[in-house]
Amino acid sequence: MLVLSRKEGERIKLGDSIIITVVGVSGDKVRVGIQAPSSVLVLREELKPHEQRVMRTRAAA
Repeated sequence: MLVLSRKEGERIKLGDSIIITVVGVSGDKVRVGIQAPSSVLVLREELKPHEQRVMRTRAAA
């Protein structure tokens, strides 16, 4: 795992089309903005099991 330190307003670029920006830092929380093409699914990790259930439900319909 690559671990980077970033200040508010700084960015990290993944590949040619994904940009992660540190939008704000408050206490122990960091707000990030993610710019990605619509073909890239961006989910918070805790939502992944829910999203998988939704996708299975849609596929069965």
